[in-house]
Amino acid sequence: MKELKEKITQAVDSIKIKTDLVPQIGLILGSGLGVLADEIVNKVSIKYSEIKGFPLSTVEGHVGAFVMGELEGKIVIAQQGRLHYYEGYPMKDITLPLRVMKALGIKVLIVTNAAGGINPEFKAGDLMIITDHINLMGHNPLIGVNDSTLGPRFPDISQIYDRGLRELAIKTAEKIGLSVRQGIYVAVSGPSYETKAELKFMHMIGGDSVGMSTAPEVIVAGHSSIPCLGISCITNCIDFISNKKLTHEEVIEVGNATVPKFSRLVKEIIKEMKI
Repeated sequence: MKELKEKITQAVDSIKIKTDLVPQIGLILGSGLGVLADEIVNKVSIKYSEIKGFPLSTVEGHVGAFVMGELEGKIVIAQQGRLHYYEGYPMKDITLPLRVMKALGIKVLIVTNAAGGINPEFKAGDLMIITDHINLMGHNPLIGVNDSTLGPRFPDISQIYDRGLRELAIKTAEKIGLSVRQGIYVAVSGPSYETKAELKFMHMIGGDSVGMSTAPEVIVAGHSSIPCLGISCITNCIDFISNKKLTHEEVIEVGNATVPKFSRLVKEIIKEMKI
């Protein structure tokens, strides 16, 4: 745990050399959604490679940088390219960016992802407000010795997807004339896409969407007492009968096509936030 705190301190020091901004809101941008960071003004972009001891994002569609600046009147820090368990990183490295954002000052986290739609009512291009998650990754980022200065040994994350933030997101969507879904996100390790039997199982246990991220960061946010708003971009809909194959390129393509309404929703939510 001492090593983790040292990594956090080193990363924070590396960032503070480049900017004295104190972020209010943290953004984790999923596959194909990183372009929202381009709308941040008066920004400072810091590549992960410039941050001492920081892991690097290796996935196509993930830039691998922190972008800090102003968005809709708030100071934000955007993680433009997250880290994934399937890249081979330990969970503590995957969630290090969230720890660093907390140390820099964030009070709220907006976490986004590209996900497959399990709910048969969903269609590609939908946006889903996450009401809860099911962690099927087979791992938890809090395993190991706990440092009580970072959070409690047994954090309660049963309400980590903050009700007030969800209600704000839904009201904001209605205000701008945007239809959104609500549902439960299932997190798996990847990198292979799921078998049909696995998808049927996830549907049976209550899952509405499935992806390869989010749960680790949200668990650590709960450990750090940071309220979360989660949004999934539904990039494909599960067909339990078809033999059509899914590719990462398709995920990115739908993510890119959804960016305008995704960006509009997130910006309006940030504008309405009282921080």
